[in-house]
Amino acid sequence: MPQSSLEELSQSQKERLFHIDFKLRFLGLINRNDLVTRFGIKQAAATRDIALYKDLAPNNLTYDTKAKTYFQADKFKSLFECSGSQALSALSQGLGDDSVSQPSSLIETDIPSALNTPNLDVLAEITKAIFQEKAVKIEYRSLSSGLTKREIVPFALVDNGLRWHIRAFDRKSESFRDFVLNRISKPKRLSDDIPKGQMREADIQWNRIVEMHLVPHPSLTYPETIEAEYAMQNGMLKVQVRAAVAGYILRKWNVDCTEQNSLNAPETHLWLKNTPTLYGVENLAIAPGFDTNKQLKD
Repeated sequence: MPQSSLEELSQSQKERLFHIDFKLRFLGLINRNDLVTRFGIKQAAATRDIALYKDLAPNNLTYDTKAKTYFQADKFKSLFECSGSQALSALSQGLGDDSVSQPSSLIETDIPSALNTPNLDVLAEITKAIFQEKAVKIEYRSLSSGLTKREIVPFALVDNGLRWHIRAFDRKSESFRDFVLNRISKPKRLSDDIPKGQMREADIQWNRIVEMHLVPHPSLTYPETIEAEYAMQNGMLKVQVRAAVAGYILRKWNVDCTEQNSLNAPETHLWLKNTPTLYGVENLAIAPGFDTNKQLKD
């Protein structure tokens, strides 16, 4: 189907077609009531949407007159691109972001509860500052300094796998740092202009891209299991990440960062084959097995 066919439709039509496409792909069926409930439209409008989808992708669905339901056809080919994270999020939390009700999973899902959920008022003040490119006066609790007052210039949210951070320029230390969201209190946006040296473009660690070559840990008896799990090509997974978050990713996936793959814990399934790529990366104290003292000497 020509891409222009979808592009000519309105945004609301695309959203409804995506809903049809997603449910056919991951649940195997769709009916008019799904659209009526999700989008608050009439039955006749839902019928037109399904007919439009069928015109665009006639081989994607078949109709069961007894069940009054459309089922995924054998030759189904999705009309819309969808990343793995988007699919899992939709399946576990529901489709769409415009619902005022509690999110509802599309299939039975069990997600470990987060130990720390963000204060939404604090989060809102920070995200407004990011979007409007403003500095923020905050109170911040750290393990090394306790409670301090600071001015930061935030420009990004970072999920490190355990908690959310704010990437920002810290006017107190005059450097770019990560601030744990839940350690921030009493945020207040400031109105002063931000110097270029305090903006995202000046953050070397954020703008530097590091390519990590991950391979099955040499201690594994069946490395092909890990190759399949991570969809490795020629026994290797090449991952490009920002230097500012490299340490978080290595810790999250328990990647052995020793030069001689000397870590042998049960949860260590990956080894970083090209450790020199981490030269100059600053947050490696949390990377499993990485010798920060050696990097400082080098």
